[in-house]
Amino acid sequence: MAYQPIIVLSEGSQQTSGRDAQRMNIAAGKAVAEAVRSTLGPKGMDKMLVDSLGDVVITNDGATILSEMDIEHPTAQMIVEVADSQEEETGDGTTSAVVLTGELLLKAEGLLDEDVHPTIIVSGYRLAARHARGVLDKLAIDAAPTETETLLKIAKTSMTGKGVGDSHDHLADLAVRTIQAIEEDGRIDLDNVKIETVSTGSIEESELIEGVLIDKEPVHENMPTKVKKAKIALLGTAIEIAETETDAEISVSDPSQLQQFLDAEEQHMRDLVNAVVDAGANVVFVQKGIDDLAQHYLAKAGVLAVRRTKKSDLTKLSRATGAKVVSKITDISKEDLGSVGLVEQRKIGEDEMIFVVECDNPKSVSLVLRGGTEHVVEEVERALNDALEVVRVTIQDGKVLAGGGSPEVEVSLSLRSYADSVGGREQLAIEAFADAVEVIPRTLAINSGLDPIDSIVDLRAQHTAGSTYAGLSVIEGGVADMLAEGVVEPLRVKTQAISSAQEATDLVLRIDDIIAAGNLAKGPGDMEDDPFEHV
Repeated sequence: MAYQPIIVLSEGSQQTSGRDAQRMNIAAGKAVAEAVRSTLGPKGMDKMLVDSLGDVVITNDGATILSEMDIEHPTAQMIVEVADSQEEETGDGTTSAVVLTGELLLKAEGLLDEDVHPTIIVSGYRLAARHARGVLDKLAIDAAPTETETLLKIAKTSMTGKGVGDSHDHLADLAVRTIQAIEEDGRIDLDNVKIETVSTGSIEESELIEGVLIDKEPVHENMPTKVKKAKIALLGTAIEIAETETDAEISVSDPSQLQQFLDAEEQHMRDLVNAVVDAGANVVFVQKGIDDLAQHYLAKAGVLAVRRTKKSDLTKLSRATGAKVVSKITDISKEDLGSVGLVEQRKIGEDEMIFVVECDNPKSVSLVLRGGTEHVVEEVERALNDALEVVRVTIQDGKVLAGGGSPEVEVSLSLRSYADSVGGREQLAIEAFADAVEVIPRTLAINSGLDPIDSIVDLRAQHTAGSTYAGLSVIEGGVADMLAEGVVEPLRVKTQAISSAQEATDLVLRIDDIIAAGNLAKGPGDMEDDPFEHV
């Protein structure tokens, strides 16, 4: 008896299975890696990203490039998540993580062509990643949080080649001083750093303000614009007449009753202002609005007041000045006030801002970044953000590695020795992993105009001879001791890149079936373009 075929998928659905599905996914992963490969290293190239509105971003920051790209392929989006996790965890190394993922997929494709089962490859890659992290841990060098020179090298390495020209020394100094200012018992919260960008001046004019900048102006023209020895009040409520929760009407029978009502409102407003002034405040930052009458009384009392201050800015002001955010004005006291040496309105570029400076040991600071054009200052901000992150990670972990592809070569050599001790076909996957790791120094050589084969051969020879810290000096164009060159990176950047790349590769390799279902909202047969066709 012949059985009729059973149709499970609706008409219009598409299914790709087996090797075709694996090839499709691997191709998507490699395409994402190729998109950012040329940006790796001090001599990496930039990308110009133009959106549908014509807005332009020019950068070689891997995380920015991938976040701005319009990627549709679901597997390609998984590779972008590698960059996202790397950026969130370490703030740097996103390009390395994605390039390594693409290379692991490429090597896996070769093994698949040799009929090595995907689960064998996944198992071998896991063993290799675990061994690689162990090698990196042994290579790591202790770096105390007080070693400012090491922190400067870390910051400078992260910014090299990121569009800041010859200003990386100045920006590295800003990054280290910023982190040291906000660090408390090993805890570092970058939310305590406020960054303002100005598209005028040179990068060298960028500065650290040991205090807070508020992008506001005094609410009344008669208020002072400069207050020395300021006593600061932070109000989380409005200096206004509170509105009733429900609609209310007031009935008056003669004009005197109306005048009494208006007098009561005026007296209430006067009481609110007096509560602030009597506490000793001469500068007030209010999260919400300030009534016109209150503005008048505050100006008359010589108080500088700012309204509509962001909640996040109030938090920064609290950490910088020691003031407490008060939610009920009538309860304010002098103990709730903060003290600073100077509060002043200054002009930055075309904008007026309030500077709260001369703070006593502020735990919230501000950075003013300058550049000749908007595109330049945006790239400076991205570079400095990376520098802040790597300095933070270094202080928290206390471990650094030599850069320039040095740890990757050491890991590769160790993995090849380790592979010989592993039985079965996993050995092939471990050797493939060892080859893939060398994509970092190889790409650095290519992007720097060096011969990649000669560079890898020289690096292997140096490491085999015992030069553990030998890496590519792309500036000088040869192999050199990276520690002597001052090229160092946080340990976490490398270990996270290997972990993220291995996990993403495992996820892709385990997929052997892709089903693109019809659009349920339109019904069977009404599918739009296949989402798996595009990257």
